[in-house]
Amino acid sequence: MEKLNPKTDGTTLDVVNQNVEALRELFPEAFTEDKIDFDVLREALGNYLEERPERYSFNWNGKSQARRIAQTPSTGTLRPCPEESVNWETTQNLFIEGDNLEVLKLLQKSYHKKIKMIYIDPPYNTGNDFIYPDNFRDNISNYLELTGQTDEGGRKFSTNREESGRYHTNWLNMMYPRLKLARNLLRDDGVIFISIDDHEITNLVKLCDEVFGEENRLGIITVVSNLKGRSDDKYFATAHNYLLAYSRGDFVTRGVSLPESYLDDYPEQDDSERRYRLLGLRKRGSGAKREDRPNMFFPIYGSPSTASVSLEMTDEYNIKILPRLSDGTDGRWRWGRDTVGERISELVSRLVGSTARLDVFQIDYADAENGLKRIKPKTTWTGSEFSNEAGTLEVKKLLGTKLFDNPKPVGLVSYCLEQAIENADIVLDVFAGSCTTAHAVLDLNRTDGGNRKFIMVQLPEPCDEKSEAFKAGYATIADIGKERIRRVIKQIEAEQAEKAKEAEGTLLNNEDEPRVLDLGFKVLKLDSSNIRSWDADFDSLETTLLDSVDNIKNDRSESDVLYEILIKYGLDLTIPIEQRKIDGKVVYILGAGALIICLDDSISLEVVEGIAELKTELKPEVIRVVFKDAGFKDDVVKTNAVQILRQAGINDVKSL
Repeated sequence: MEKLNPKTDGTTLDVVNQNVEALRELFPEAFTEDKIDFDVLREALGNYLEERPERYSFNWNGKSQARRIAQTPSTGTLRPCPEESVNWETTQNLFIEGDNLEVLKLLQKSYHKKIKMIYIDPPYNTGNDFIYPDNFRDNISNYLELTGQTDEGGRKFSTNREESGRYHTNWLNMMYPRLKLARNLLRDDGVIFISIDDHEITNLVKLCDEVFGEENRLGIITVVSNLKGRSDDKYFATAHNYLLAYSRGDFVTRGVSLPESYLDDYPEQDDSERRYRLLGLRKRGSGAKREDRPNMFFPIYGSPSTASVSLEMTDEYNIKILPRLSDGTDGRWRWGRDTVGERISELVSRLVGSTARLDVFQIDYADAENGLKRIKPKTTWTGSEFSNEAGTLEVKKLLGTKLFDNPKPVGLVSYCLEQAIENADIVLDVFAGSCTTAHAVLDLNRTDGGNRKFIMVQLPEPCDEKSEAFKAGYATIADIGKERIRRVIKQIEAEQAEKAKEAEGTLLNNEDEPRVLDLGFKVLKLDSSNIRSWDADFDSLETTLLDSVDNIKNDRSESDVLYEILIKYGLDLTIPIEQRKIDGKVVYILGAGALIICLDDSISLEVVEGIAELKTELKPEVIRVVFKDAGFKDDVVKTNAVQILRQAGINDVKSL
């Protein structure tokens, strides 16, 4: 029986190896004996190779090391915490407590190219923000020590003071590997939104241009977060923050709903009372002359008795209309002849000017087939829903007091969601804070009955003992985030219960029936591996060899190990898990039989035969089986187990 390999199965996705394989697929001729021949690669790249000693680049002290840490796999795991979760068995939402760098590494296999939208609100580097002090040797040990799990005294989280001499460098080294790993999780049509202020906006733009590609920069948005401005600023009272938007490459915006205030711009109504406005078909502004686009200068014919138009002159359509500029010279239409022909029903003629000449207009309705039409969002977002005050009041209303400094308002994230995601997409936030993003996802699902899912990641950063949060019983920022989600869920449940009560005794149609929403979240916590061999310390090799008889750590449960296997196999961490008893032993069935796990002791041949029968019952396309290496009754059972499973057509059998 093959054992799970500590070098390959004990770590997360090997990004370097993945990149090498992608390079091999593109340039197979550059590989010789599994090594890269850079001379051949240079020839293959031709004119795209930059060899000059001076070139445009964005660099800082520690960048190479930051790149390496992004490529170094994690040997950690995520331990389930059902007691802090809500609706553990059914939910597809996740709250992961841990250092987001390590968590991002652990998510690489399970969520590679599966996330539609990422929103993050990272530390702004104001000098007081927490800076994640990455330990490039062993980040898991570093994380456990920082959070007080391995050192009784603990260590203080750092700030990034300007007098440190590495003010921008420290921040860039923190952000770079996290953005690199986050990009791997985005779908090809995915998008990332990043909130930031003016301390690091220029560096963040350069950093994102490198990580996502300058061509994938969607925009730099100004968000008016404090209309009055900060009165303590030295020269200008700052009234805004920024929001950077980048795509993976294939993002198509859904746009946003037409604001009700825009309806004043649609003064006309048709016979069915649909509101519309008339847009001149003649091009205005720059490039409006005939010589700019000669093929877009052509006649359109109007009817004296109706408002309709035609491309052909007939007895009815006998008034020739040409695009004339205000000075009487030839202009051009906004549409070409083919487009006019295809959309002729959208065009009408109207009398204009003191000479009462006919001109052509496009009918632009305020609504679409499924309601108000959608428009492109502007690059300046204003309104009370985007203000810092709104975010503070939302948290205070839910949790009873001000527990969190400057939480982002739900309206900001909701506006991002509206233009970026569909009904069942996954949203990720790895600087979750007070969990505004989770609140926004739950709220949007409540509004339209959607099934959008969230993954929140937050470091358990200790609350200051003098803070209101600590006095209210919250030990960490992560605790605040979890409690906020719980209270949002309770609010929605109470609202649904009230609606159900009001609807008692009335006949409901399908639209009125309460929708089944995902009102829950699973809590997982970052920790070192459950498997001793994957944590081998060569300074204590003798102890390690003795432990290998039963290599699962004493303080770890079957559920802990189960979730580590999910991570190593790259399965969705919310995949349904069925539990059965076979000959008195617990067997876990995942993904309708795609993976079967038995971590019990004293496994008999009857258990193995029962697992073999599951293939016939469940008929999965692919089936894999995992046992605990020391879990068999004896070596004879262990040897025969492989043969029994192979006879049943199950060849992928591993032990740990």
